[in-house]
Amino acid sequence: MEHLALYRKYRPKNFEEVIGQEHITKALANQIASGSLSHAYLFTGSRGIGKTSVARILAKAVNCENNQNGSPCGQCDTCKRLEGENDINVIEIDAASNNRVDDIREIREKVKFLPVGAKYKVYIIDEVHMLTDSAFNALLKTLEEPPKHVIFILATTEVHKLPATILSRCVRFDFRLVSVELLTKLLRNILDSENISYDDEALKLIAASGEGSVRDTLSIADSICAYSGGKVTKEDALKVLGSTDYDNLLKFYDLAFNKEIGGLLEFIDELDKTGKNMSVFVKDLSKHARNLLVCATCDDPNKLLNLPQEVLERFIAQAKAVDEKKLISFMQIFAGAENELRYTLSPRLLLETLSLSAMMGLNSEDVKKN
Repeated sequence: MEHLALYRKYRPKNFEEVIGQEHITKALANQIASGSLSHAYLFTGSRGIGKTSVARILAKAVNCENNQNGSPCGQCDTCKRLEGENDINVIEIDAASNNRVDDIREIREKVKFLPVGAKYKVYIIDEVHMLTDSAFNALLKTLEEPPKHVIFILATTEVHKLPATILSRCVRFDFRLVSVELLTKLLRNILDSENISYDDEALKLIAASGEGSVRDTLSIADSICAYSGGKVTKEDALKVLGSTDYDNLLKFYDLAFNKEIGGLLEFIDELDKTGKNMSVFVKDLSKHARNLLVCATCDDPNKLLNLPQEVLERFIAQAKAVDEKKLISFMQIFAGAENELRYTLSPRLLLETLSLSAMMGLNSEDVKKN
C-alpha cells in the first residue's frame, strides 16, 4: 500500500480536530450556525499551522446539509462529495503560479455561475500576496460586489504585502503558532493510532523542532519513524534532527561559566570530530541561554519550556550559577551569528571565537568589531 504522509493522513476534517486555533474555529462555527457569513475571509499566519485546512473545513461547513453547531457533519452527501479534492464547488488556486491579471479575470467570469448541488461556491486563494498589482485590482472589483452564492477565502504568510483595499474588504483571522504541549499531544495520539511506540522525551524534541508548525512537526515525525523502524527514541530523534543533547548544552555552559578555556576548546573539538553541524549547535546554544533565563526569571518556567522534570531541575541549577545579564549576552552573541556560520569557511573557528568572546564578557558589537 502506498504510504500517505502523516500530515495528509491526519489532516483535520472538522473544526474540533483543528489544534491551537480555537479563537478562529469557534468564531467561524458561530457565524455558520447563526447564518451571518461574510463574503470574504483572510487567513494569515506562518506556514503549516492550519490555514488551508480550516479553509477546506469552512467550505464544507457552509455547504453541509446537517452541520453540527457550525461544524460539518462529515456524513451527508455534500460533505462526502466535498472530501474530494476536485469538487467543482470548491476551487483552490495557488497564487504563486497563477498570479496574472488574466487568472483573476477568469475567476470573475466563473463566479457568475451557480454552484452545482451546493449552497455556495468557495474560492480558496493560497499565497494571495503573490498576485501582481493588476491582479489585485481585478480581484478588488469581485470582492466589492460578489454574487451571494460565492465566498472567497484568501490565505497568506505575508499579510503586509496585501493592499489596504483588499484587507478592508475581508474578515481577518490571524493563525497562531501551535504550542509544544499541543504538538506533543497530537504526536502521541497519532503514533498511538499508528501502533508506533515512543519515548515521551523524543516526542517533545520533535514537537520543539517543528517550531509551532503542525505540518513541519508531522513531516519530521515521518522521517524519524522511517529511521527508527518501530520505536521512536530520543537517540533516534537527535540523530535525524541533528539537534544537540541536553547533556552537551549543559556541559558547554558549565565550562563557559567557569571560564575553562582549555576545556571548552577540547569540548568543541570533540563535537567537531563527531560531525556535529555547527550552525545547529549555535542555534541550540542561543536557545539554551534563553531557557536558562526563563528558569532564572519565571515563577513557573516549565509552563514555557515543557521539559522533563529531571532536565528542568538541571536547567534551574545551572541558571542559579550565573547572572541574568550574562545570559542575555550569550543569547545575543549566538543568535546574531547563525547567518555567519552558514557562509564561513571555518565554522569551528568561528564557534570557538564566539564562545571565548561570550565567556570573557564581550558583547555582540565587540565580537563584530573584532
